[in-house]
Amino acid sequence: MTTSHSIASSFVLPPGDWQTVFDCLCANFPAISPDRWRDRFVRERVLDDTKQPLDLAHAYSAGLRIYYFREVPAEKPIPFFESILYADAHLIVADKPPFLPVTPVGEYVEQTLLARLIKHFGNDDIAPLHRIDRHTSGLVLFSAQRASRAAYQALFRDRTIEKTYEAMAPALPHLEFPLTRRSRIVRGEPFFRSCEIEGEANTETWIEVIDRGGDHWHYRLHPITGKKHQLRVHMAALGAPIYNDAFYPEVCAALFNDYSRPLQLLARELQFIDPIHGHRHVFTSQLSLTHHI
Repeated sequence: MTTSHSIASSFVLPPGDWQTVFDCLCANFPAISPDRWRDRFVRERVLDDTKQPLDLAHAYSAGLRIYYFREVPAEKPIPFFESILYADAHLIVADKPPFLPVTPVGEYVEQTLLARLIKHFGNDDIAPLHRIDRHTSGLVLFSAQRASRAAYQALFRDRTIEKTYEAMAPALPHLEFPLTRRSRIVRGEPFFRSCEIEGEANTETWIEVIDRGGDHWHYRLHPITGKKHQLRVHMAALGAPIYNDAFYPEVCAALFNDYSRPLQLLARELQFIDPIHGHRHVFTSQLSLTHHI
């Protein structure tokens, strides 16, 4: 097998009457042409569950897990670069720039933080331990090996990791700070947004003000829970949407890829006790909010 250090997607073959794996994939992924699937097989980009390449004649079998490599023709480079703040045999800490996705999504495959780290370290086992949004800057933790991954994932599941963000947003002089925002957040419309609804709270954020700079305040945000877009939704609901937010309070397509106006949200600090080594880590982003608003 050729080691590519790319990101493989997995797919379990569903029940059916296909003769080959190739036939099954063509039927289940109609947006990908048979010629493209054929090319992937020839270039050893379709693998079995032991990561060995399959050929075009490989027999179909329901329940077989296969791996394939997503490819986006003419993927546009993202002109921002991550820095690696820490790396050992178990853990990698990266400082992510804005606009770079953490993992493959939509038109981004190789232009992702995960793909860049896999290539940098030559390690296909690297996997993110959590996510931050494509537009958000700052710290992201990655597992470097499968054996210890669950121990680090437990930090997030058990909420034993302290996360601190910073944001630039409009002033809220009528509110008393620090304050705690609790609400129920669910998936919204369009599908990529979240929204608050009535009901029992499933999110909590502690918010304080770092600097009251006239109409533009610098906030520190401590998410107690970790729902999708929680900080962005909470700030918008308070009446202070984070500057350059493409999704809240309304969708602004012009900001999706406007590199001159990055979202003013930064994952500044992570603190936790290392479950393998036992010492306390304090990681701090070296990035800063640009104040381009």
